[in-house]
Amino acid sequence: MSYLVTGATGQAGWHVAAHLVRTGARVRGLTRDPARGRLPEGVEPVRGDLTDPSTLEPALEGVVGLHLLTTAGDDYATLETGPEIAELAVKAGVRRVTLLWNGQDGPVERAFEEAGGELEWTRLQPVDFMANALGWAERIRATGEVREPFGDVPGAVVDEADVGAVAAAVLTRGGHGGRAYPITGPEALTPRQRLAVIGEVIGRELRFVELTEEQARERWRRAGYGEELIDLLAKWQGDPPPAAYTVAPTVLELTGRPPRTFREWVTEHAARFRGMP
Repeated sequence: MSYLVTGATGQAGWHVAAHLVRTGARVRGLTRDPARGRLPEGVEPVRGDLTDPSTLEPALEGVVGLHLLTTAGDDYATLETGPEIAELAVKAGVRRVTLLWNGQDGPVERAFEEAGGELEWTRLQPVDFMANALGWAERIRATGEVREPFGDVPGAVVDEADVGAVAAAVLTRGGHGGRAYPITGPEALTPRQRLAVIGEVIGRELRFVELTEEQARERWRRAGYGEELIDLLAKWQGDPPPAAYTVAPTVLELTGRPPRTFREWVTEHAARFRGMP
């Protein structure tokens, strides 16, 4: 059986593909540029663009399970081609789909809810990836400080590898149609607390400098983010729903093991924060 993973070069998608390979499945990784994509060993690169559904039909041929992003492009814009993709998936005989939630329900979710037939769709809702802390690495190496807003707002951040394990379990076992699974780590930590953990692991005193919301918005604008995404980031980081900081049992229930802690994740990636090869 074959599986198609969109976003297979990204934080969670890479791990979805890797976990599927470990089950012995044939796995394709969708990428706009197969020559440049970094895919797990054993994953077949296939060219395609979610914003142009006409490119997806060859990639979906013979696929029984699909891991699908709900955003597209470098600015994480909401994917508007959900209806076309859902139609192609049904036509290709896809049986199971995992939808990687982007914080709000959009055209992709609605399209698969309305797809009908025997196709099972499952929404995966990771609250925030531990890997986003790698965005701090350069400043930590250079200055020993991190500048972020909302320093004392907790979030139950999850190891992206755990998200990959959950997605692979859903796609290969079935029985999760119509479900929405929050996916979290084992504890809720504020950005200030996460930085303290990094400092303890790498043996360096680090400083957290809190930005105002307006300073954060201006930084996101300079980074090229659209106002819709900026509003979503400010809302999610500054006043998140309870699900963002409430520990969920999903990883344990679907994989049979507890989720990894942020300290375990940092220990694995400590060289990135120390500046070592």
